[in-house]
Amino acid sequence: MSDLIETLRAIVGASHCLVAADDTAPYLTDWRGRYTGAAQAVILPADTAEVAAVVGACAVAGCAVVPQGGNTGLCGGATPLADGAAVVVNLSRLRRVRRVDADNNAITVEAGVTLAAVQAAAAEVDRLFPLSLASEGSCEVGGFVSTNAGGVQVLRYGNSRELVLGLEVVLPDGRVWDGLRALRKDNTGYDLKQLFIGAEGTLGVVTAATLKLFPRPRDTVTAWLALTDPAAAVSLLGRLRAGVGDRVTAFELVSRPSLDLVLQHIPGTRDPLAAVHPWYALVELSDTRVGSGLDELLESELAHAIADGALPDAIVATSQTQANALWNLRENISEAQKREGVSIKHDISVPVSAIPAFLGRAGERLAAAYPGVRIVCFGHLGDGNLHYNLSRPQHDENDAFIGRSDDVNRIVYELVHASGGSISAEHGIGQLKRDILPLYKPALELELMRRVKRAFDPAGLMNPGKVLDAQGDAG
Repeated sequence: MSDLIETLRAIVGASHCLVAADDTAPYLTDWRGRYTGAAQAVILPADTAEVAAVVGACAVAGCAVVPQGGNTGLCGGATPLADGAAVVVNLSRLRRVRRVDADNNAITVEAGVTLAAVQAAAAEVDRLFPLSLASEGSCEVGGFVSTNAGGVQVLRYGNSRELVLGLEVVLPDGRVWDGLRALRKDNTGYDLKQLFIGAEGTLGVVTAATLKLFPRPRDTVTAWLALTDPAAAVSLLGRLRAGVGDRVTAFELVSRPSLDLVLQHIPGTRDPLAAVHPWYALVELSDTRVGSGLDELLESELAHAIADGALPDAIVATSQTQANALWNLRENISEAQKREGVSIKHDISVPVSAIPAFLGRAGERLAAAYPGVRIVCFGHLGDGNLHYNLSRPQHDENDAFIGRSDDVNRIVYELVHASGGSISAEHGIGQLKRDILPLYKPALELELMRRVKRAFDPAGLMNPGKVLDAQGDAG
């Protein structure tokens, strides 16, 4: 056994320094099964001091470090490269809720705490932590901070970047930066925490975060709406926001092919409406007041839209069970796709106003290039974030189609770029989009990113091959 492994074993204990193939295997493949890497070892530290000692030892040895949380990422960002040179540092044992400050609407938690556990800790003091993801039972704080995750309530509360007040980070040389400030205002120079949010572990290892809390909603109403096209969805969103303001918590767009996959692959699901429609929206309104009349308010807005011909049909949930069933349709789309088979996935964003034109042009271009292509489109219409996934309905043809991923991506990303959008909205870059990032990122921005990377990690040891390559050069 190498000197480094012996050192790491001494730091975390033999049972938390995994080297056997059977022990390390679960940590070496991403959630989608797209990437499988190799590592010298998988290390499971118990606290920040152990993380710092592990990272410091790796720095001395010149060994790369791959930070990992719940391993629910979708771009290979937490999977080591295939060369086996790195050490994976899994943070799932850092599970403490360090402090809940209800008066300051803040909570400080360690990197291995799951999103669901953060939500539960907030609820115990009658507060809300609003980030909501389908993977919230297994995704962890360090992961959603490092990928700047968004989720379904960005429309009202913002993504992770807006929800983080402070961070604790182990730097590439093993030193610990304590930036766990619970302040809304701190105008004392550069806001360093923002460099680590969304950096995917390429600048340091997030070990704890102080997060914003909000008053807990007392009244919530959920509805499933039928739509004729994306333009109708954008129009209806504007109409609702004008009518009820920021009580619109979520507005999710779902295409019919997306719903069909859920109905086919997820047991216990059913179509909420009698007729088939090309598009749907899942809408949620919330208010902190009990008996705020949200049901009547939403029903009135929807009735006017139906009378105006802007809305073909709708159903408003009359119980929490019914609301959960509607959300189940939206939240299981990714799982249904996984069961259906491999697809070419895109996590993109465009200005909300540009969504109808983008979807129209993309659909036309792809249908012309690949007749019969199945487009599964869903996402967070309120912030312009679409999950735009493509496959062949016939499984025997799909492998050949997946082999054309580069060509398909080019069509989609060129149209996204022309619409003033981004090739990654909330999943990050990871390995999946690293090589195409230079095609759509201005050269000056890339140069600034390289400078930041070199300033924090001159040896290129932090999560090499993700976002930027090991030397800090994109692509």
